[in-house]
Amino acid sequence: MSAIGELQRLNTSTGGPPRKRDTKAALLFLLPWFAGLLLITAGPVAASFVLGFTDYNLIQPPEFNGLENIQRMLTDERLHHSLGVTFTYVFVSVPLQLAAALGLAMLLDRGMRGLAFYRSAFYLPSLLGSSVAIAVLWRQIFGAEGLINQALGYFGIAGTGWISDPDTALSTLIVLNVWTFGAPMVIFLAGLRQIPVMYYEAASIDGAGRWTQFRRITVPLLSPIIFFNLVLQIIHAFQSFTQAFVVSGGTGGPSDSTMFYTLYLYQRGFHSFDMGYASALAWLLLLIIAAFTAVNFWAAKRWVFYDD
Repeated sequence: MSAIGELQRLNTSTGGPPRKRDTKAALLFLLPWFAGLLLITAGPVAASFVLGFTDYNLIQPPEFNGLENIQRMLTDERLHHSLGVTFTYVFVSVPLQLAAALGLAMLLDRGMRGLAFYRSAFYLPSLLGSSVAIAVLWRQIFGAEGLINQALGYFGIAGTGWISDPDTALSTLIVLNVWTFGAPMVIFLAGLRQIPVMYYEAASIDGAGRWTQFRRITVPLLSPIIFFNLVLQIIHAFQSFTQAFVVSGGTGGPSDSTMFYTLYLYQRGFHSFDMGYASALAWLLLLIIAAFTAVNFWAAKRWVFYDD
């Protein structure tokens, strides 16, 4: 009885049972995060949804216009062109980036001296690839007097203004995205380290070559990692903005060849001050990304192998 009485006295003096005190402390520490979620994320998201059905120019109060912004999307030729540019960028750059990441991961997985250095060096572009500094550097490298043309000049090849030519401007941005293969490469390398060596040894005994081992062992057992990287990189590619903005000077040129969807959204919202239409465009982008993600998850049932 004395022990029970002492416990009750401690609970009374300290504000209640330990579990309740821990809950209060946890909620107190989480309060800034919840405030940020409501004020910085959930609040603006809800506001953009409402503004998507209005005519709003940031100066005058928003005016409800129903489905007019959606109807504008159906006839907006620049919007359709920006979607084509963005889809080309995503469908070309993401597979090339993942192929480069997987190839280098397999090379590093074989073991070499200074592995930690190479792993860090290859990962570095992923940290810097979306920065303004790298975009400015890329514009200089692919300029008419840039490093690429200087290198071609040594072989007697006349270069061109890669970023000023509508036929090649988008390709330079695709190369930039492929160059940022470091993050998926590190994830691929971690996945390769988890594949048991005995599978490859057994396949070698059966006479399977490296290509057969890659198709029959590496790809199936690495398919969850491939799926993970694929989903993340598709989302990241659809959200690309800085590279196109800096390389084209914010115009999406030349001839709208680098007019990414996000860049067009930015122009409508902050150049034309058509914030209601820009909000509707933002929600369309969300739906596009959600649709691609849903398709990937549906298709994953057919090719992703989980060893469980």
